[in-house]
Amino acid sequence: MRDRYLPEHNRKFSKPAKAQPAWRKASSQQIDQALCFKEQRTVANDNTVTFDGVIFQIPKKSPHRSYAYKKVDVHVLLDGSVEFFYKTEKIAAFDSETTHAFGLYRTIKKREGFRYGTISNLSTQYTNSHPDIFTLMLT
Repeated sequence: MRDRYLPEHNRKFSKPAKAQPAWRKASSQQIDQALCFKEQRTVANDNTVTFDGVIFQIPKKSPHRSYAYKKVDVHVLLDGSVEFFYKTEKIAAFDSETTHAFGLYRTIKKREGFRYGTISNLSTQYTNSHPDIFTLMLT
């Protein structure tokens, strides 16, 4: 079988390989969106979102459109900036200086177990509750 069938089968059904690279190019924005902390929140009636004890005001795009009671995705980027998305539309963005002023971007000294910060400050440690669960702690 190996000597007769396989060479005939391979000659009959094989196709030449495509000379295209297997990877795709990605923009820096796509990389930032892939490498961030993502959570979901519900917008309050007054177009605000509470996230980790900080209230963010979502600006209205028009007087007739409101995001009240809609589910939004909160993306905390590695530089500390925060972006809000409704479905695929970016509805608000706050830079790292603004979020730091709000108190969202904290160190371990101010709040134990705070998980947002630059990637160089993160390390994994075991929690006491379960040995298989990792938490990110600032060092």
